Amino acid sequence: MTRRPTPAALHDVDLLDLVDDTGCFWADSQHSLVSLGSVHRVEVDRHDGAAAADAVRDAGGTDRGFVAMSFADAPTMSVLVPDLIVGEDANGRWVEGSMSDRELIGLVERQVETRIEPVAVADMTMHHPARAWLDDVVAVGRGRVRSGALRKVVCARSLELTADRPWPIAPIIRSLRARFSAAQVFHIDGLVGASPELLVGRTGRSVFAHPLAGTAARAADPDLDRERLDELLASGKDQIEHRITIDWLLAELLPFCSYVDAEPAPTVLSMENVHHLGTRVEGVLSEPAASVIDLVSAVHPTPAVAGAPQGDALAAIAELEGVDRGAYAGPAGWFDSDGNGAFAVSVRTASIAGERATVWAGVGVVAESDLDAELAETQAKFGAMLGTLLAPGVARSD
Repeated sequence: MTRRPTPAALHDVDLLDLVDDTGCFWADSQHSLVSLGSVHRVEVDRHDGAAAADAVRDAGGTDRGFVAMSFADAPTMSVLVPDLIVGEDANGRWVEGSMSDRELIGLVERQVETRIEPVAVADMTMHHPARAWLDDVVAVGRGRVRSGALRKVVCARSLELTADRPWPIAPIIRSLRARFSAAQVFHIDGLVGASPELLVGRTGRSVFAHPLAGTAARAADPDLDRERLDELLASGKDQIEHRITIDWLLAELLPFCSYVDAEPAPTVLSMENVHHLGTRVEGVLSEPAASVIDLVSAVHPTPAVAGAPQGDALAAIAELEGVDRGAYAGPAGWFDSDGNGAFAVSVRTASIAGERATVWAGVGVVAESDLDAELAETQAKFGAMLGTLLAPGVARSD
């Protein structure tokens, strides 16, 4: 479906003002996408890029679908295909969809005028209390790594916040964009997030990824913060964790590529609340180029969110955590009918279901892991979403 310029009346409208509770939103360093009007839900084969492209093309909306996949494997995925998308990239602002300009302007005016009241948080419940999580999950996982049964396992815990009425999506997205401008910020099917980690993207024959593994909490004092950053770069534990992920990702992408390579050494990606070790990966796809859906199927879950060896780590996660992660740490993103698209790893997210918001945080456990340090890492990671869900404009302080 061809793009067209936005009507002049919409040139100065803030795209964040168009976000609503049922639509889709995606923003990264390259472009922003926000849906308007209805969305069509289609169930498609999770592992078949060609079938997914056909389903989007036949859905009756735009030629672009948004999907937040579960962490656990499943035969199908639920794709949202909007009636209309307003987008912005290096070439300016544009519209994709068959809605007339008059209909579009009216829809935008109604959306911009919508008044959003903050919620009151009635309850906060930690599903994995700190001591029980350390003793029954992290320590056991570390023991299995030290025994040689695993090289790494990712252990996560969750927190549920209950509000007095459904959580409003628009102010959550606005807060995340303001706080985490370097992240992939999105709302897809009730999942909101500001993920620093690009799982995989495709534009034509170009493939790219930015895997992260290894984390240090930020400090308010600049000297202490610099010290923590230097410690992260020098950390043997974090370097091991990072290398496992990079080697695995390159091996999984290679069968699809005529060329693929990674930066020679990790660099630090600094977010508001944490520092991460990250390495950019780029390649050229062989002909015919694989769809981004096929690439997602190949590289998810990475060792950064599961562990290694993959099968054994996934079995350990299911046993030790004892709770379905849902969309946490799964792939979330968009794709078009040509097979292009971008998917983030769904970390720094909240799953919104009416009045409930569930937040997760995980850590990579290796032989050198320190239990107290792993607990502190989850507390720092929780801060990304808690700072937004409890922010003025989203939640009331009374």
